Amino acid sequence: MDKGLHTLTLEQQLTQLDEGAIRAVELTEATLEAIEATDATVNAYITLDREGALAQAAAADEARERGDHGALAGVPIAVKDIILTRGLKTTAASRILADFVPPFDAAVVERLRDAGAVIVGKTNCDEFAMGSSNENSAFGPVQNPAAPGRAPGGSSGGSAAAVAADLCAAALGTDTGGSIRQPAALTGTVGLKPTYGRVSRFGVVAFASSLDQVGPMGKTTWDVARVLETIAGHDPRDSTSAARPVGGYCAAARRGPEAVAGMRLGVPREYMGSEGGIQPAVKEAVHGAIDALRDAGAEIVEVSLPHTEYAIATYYLIATAEASSNLARYDGMRYGHRTEEAADLAEVYARSRGEGFGAEVKRRIMLGTYALSAGYYDAYYLKAQKARTLIRRDFEAAFADVDALVTPTSPTTAFRLGERVDDPLQMYLADVFTISCNLAGIPGLSLPCGQDEDGAPIGLQLLGPWFAEERLCTIGGAWEALRDG
Repeated sequence: MDKGLHTLTLEQQLTQLDEGAIRAVELTEATLEAIEATDATVNAYITLDREGALAQAAAADEARERGDHGALAGVPIAVKDIILTRGLKTTAASRILADFVPPFDAAVVERLRDAGAVIVGKTNCDEFAMGSSNENSAFGPVQNPAAPGRAPGGSSGGSAAAVAADLCAAALGTDTGGSIRQPAALTGTVGLKPTYGRVSRFGVVAFASSLDQVGPMGKTTWDVARVLETIAGHDPRDSTSAARPVGGYCAAARRGPEAVAGMRLGVPREYMGSEGGIQPAVKEAVHGAIDALRDAGAEIVEVSLPHTEYAIATYYLIATAEASSNLARYDGMRYGHRTEEAADLAEVYARSRGEGFGAEVKRRIMLGTYALSAGYYDAYYLKAQKARTLIRRDFEAAFADVDALVTPTSPTTAFRLGERVDDPLQMYLADVFTISCNLAGIPGLSLPCGQDEDGAPIGLQLLGPWFAEERLCTIGGAWEALRDG
C-alpha cells in the first residue's frame, strides 16, 4: 500500500481513482492508518467510523466497476460533529449530547453519501460551535498541525486540523461568525462559507439559525468547489434553502490568473487600517496578494464599510439571543444528558443543563436570555437587528462598485493554546474580519497567503455578493496559480 495516498489533494485522489491507479478501499485504509497514527496528538476526531468507512469504500469500488459512481466516490471526507449522521454519534462536542446517535442524516450528509464519499468520522469542534479556538470542546482542545502548540481556530478547528494533517481529503464545517474561514486561515487550508441558504441546514445542530451555514474545507479551491457542487442546492425541508441552480464552481477554479483581468476588487479601509490591530506579517502578506492580483490585471480600489465597528457587538447580541432559544430544547427530558439526582421537574432542568453545558455555552445562553428579556429587548436585540441591516447595506453599496472584496481572514496568526481562554472579549476579537459576512449572509473564501516569522499560516479572505460563489472560486483559483506559479 502507498502510505502517501492520504496526503494527496481531493482532486489528485479522484484522478487516481478515475484512472484505476488506486482503489477506494486502499485509499481509505491509508487514511485510517494515518488517523490512528497521529490523531492522538492532533485530536481532530471525536468519533472514528473505521468499519463504516471501509464498507462505504468497498461500495464505492463496486460502483466504479459498474460505471455508475458519484462525483466523490471513494474519497475520504470528515464531518463536523454538529452535523447529524445516521447511526453514528453526533455530540456537538458537548457532554449533554455525549451519547446521542441520530436516527437520520443531515441533508449535506445525504448528498455526500449519494456522491459516494467515504465518511471516515466526526471532527472535534467548540461545543455547539461556540468558540474561536476549539478549546471549548468537552473532548479536549485540537492541536494546530501547521503551528504546534497553537490553536487551530474554531469552531470548525477539528475539520481544519484533519485536512491540514492529511487525515481526510476534505471536510465539512459550519460557519456562524467565521468558523470555517478563521480555522482555515490559522491552519493553512482553504475554507468556503457559502451564501446563507445556498446549502441546506436540515439536520445541523442549531447555534444561531439566521447565521449558521454549512461549507467545505480542503487543500485547494478546486477541492472545496467539488464538495460545494455536491452539497449545494435547494432542500424543501429547510425553509431558508434557496431555490437557485448550483454553479460551475470547479470550472471556475480552473480559469487561471487571466480570469481576474478587468475585475474590480475592493479593499475595505476599515479592515486594513492601523487601528484594526493587524499583525504586521498578516498585513504584509495580504498586501502582497493584492499586488499580485493587480499585476494579473485586476483593478484594486479602496471601499468603505462604515458600520464594521459595530459588527462584533451586533453579532454577539443576535447570535447569543438565537442560541438561548435554540438550546432551550436540551432540558434532560427528551434526549441527551439527564441528571441522576433531582427532587422535582425544575431541578431536572437545572441540573441537567448545568451538568451538560460547558462554561462558554452557559455564558452565551445567559447573554442571549438577558438581551431578549422584558425591558432590554428594544435596547439590545432590536437595535442589533437594525445595525445588521446597516451592515448589509454597506455590502450592497460596495458590491455596486466592485466584483469582490479582498481582506485578511484573521487579524493575527494562530495564538497559543490557553492564551485567550480566560479573556472571552479578546477571543471574540479573533473573528473581527469574518463576522460581518455572516450578518449580511454573503459568501466568503479563505485561502493561504504566506506565513509569519514563526512559520504560522496567514489567511487571505475573499468576499463576494450574494450567490457569487462561482466568482470567488475564479479569484481563488487565480490567486493559487499566481502564488504557486
